[in-house]
Amino acid sequence: MIGGILMDIVITIKWDDKASVYVAVCDEIGLGLESESYDRLIQRVKDAVPELLELNNIQDRTTISFLTEERRVACA
Repeated sequence: MIGGILMDIVITIKWDDKASVYVAVCDEIGLGLESESYDRLIQRVKDAVPELLELNNIQDRTTISFLTEERRVACA
């Protein structure tokens, strides 16, 4: 909580075609991570978020949401 307000943190996850990695970003807490594996990225995010919340003076009662953006291109 910041000043008694419940926060909802949204972490956006996208696939970077050029780098061939998944990227997780959240400007509110200063998160920017990447990994070749989606599952590994989720684990890295889960490991990093508590420390970033503490560094940003955000209490434990914060809701964390993952927003995964997926784009598929198919050629006929």
